Amino acid sequence: MKYLDEYRDPDLAQRLFAEIRRITTRPWAIMEVCGGQTHSIIRNGIDQLLPEAIELIHGPGCPVCVTPLEIIDKALAIASRPNVIFCSFGDMLRVPGSAKDLFRVKSEGGDVRVVYSPLDAVRLAQQHPDREVVFFGIGFETTAPANAMAVLQAHRLGLRNFSMLVSHVLVPPAISAIMESPTNRVQGFLAAGHVCSVMGTWQYRPLVERYHVPIVVTGFEPLDVLEGIRRVVLQLEAGRAELDNAYERAVRPEGNVAAQQVLSEVFEVTDRAWRGIGVIPQSGWRLRNAYRAYDAEARFAVGDIQTRESPICRSGEVLQGMLKPNQCPAFGKECTPRTPLGATMVSSEGACAAYYQYGRFIKAEEVGVAR
Repeated sequence: MKYLDEYRDPDLAQRLFAEIRRITTRPWAIMEVCGGQTHSIIRNGIDQLLPEAIELIHGPGCPVCVTPLEIIDKALAIASRPNVIFCSFGDMLRVPGSAKDLFRVKSEGGDVRVVYSPLDAVRLAQQHPDREVVFFGIGFETTAPANAMAVLQAHRLGLRNFSMLVSHVLVPPAISAIMESPTNRVQGFLAAGHVCSVMGTWQYRPLVERYHVPIVVTGFEPLDVLEGIRRVVLQLEAGRAELDNAYERAVRPEGNVAAQQVLSEVFEVTDRAWRGIGVIPQSGWRLRNAYRAYDAEARFAVGDIQTRESPICRSGEVLQGMLKPNQCPAFGKECTPRTPLGATMVSSEGACAAYYQYGRFIKAEEVGVAR
């Protein structure tokens, strides 16, 4: 398949592995800040085939996983209202709140619907003028433009029965938080290619200069990830810290300017809580005053939600790169995809889900993986 097969070529992968082994002389810790990259790494066994000196740390790059529990509980409260059609992408339906998830709300009679675009929710609002239609707008910079467009479209159509529960987060402030953490071990970053395809690369140069840390914009196929790692290691071994773009087929320095203009029209930067991490200043978006009428949190007055995390779930440490998923005592026991304790075990981009799906509860020696 074009644009896939050529980035999964096993011979080229072997050459990249050999080159990474050749240039690596010291231990390095590299973080990928994207759940898609995490799944590519685990699915293809990239972390197991790299030199032992290179540790890949899975960062807070899964949008579902970092959505705070308080927001999940607010979504559940809104979706339980009798006159509400609650719309979401499918990956949010099994994310556990304090007591239940959206599937449970649906089984109890709530009108919870899976949509494939936020504009589907706008159309539902047109079709059901006597009901409130709410879209669950979460994610990084990648998904935000479509959500902003949905708000603009509802505004242009004069829809008063459409609103959005917003929990958007931004990658650059998260990198700052990681670098300023007293427990930080990260020495280089693989930046998420899809985020940069929207926002460009210009936001990352100040981070490189402030923290003297290499950042390489990277794609998602195995050869993309390996090339990103190779470029980070080259910089680390040479004592350099530069911004590099290894995903030029999709990312331009300026990004998608039209999308950025829509985002700026609808959203403004705000402090945002990240599940398992806490509040990161200026790390999220909220609706601007001009569009505050579409804010579901205000419309349904769900501001006094009390949350309760599982006492044995350690997904917060996983999201901060302090713990590998299979090092959590509950992994594969109390916590499985059928009985998840945290979002990292549910989401298709979650690190715990990747470790479970690709058998990381089995030792590498037992399946014959050799370095």
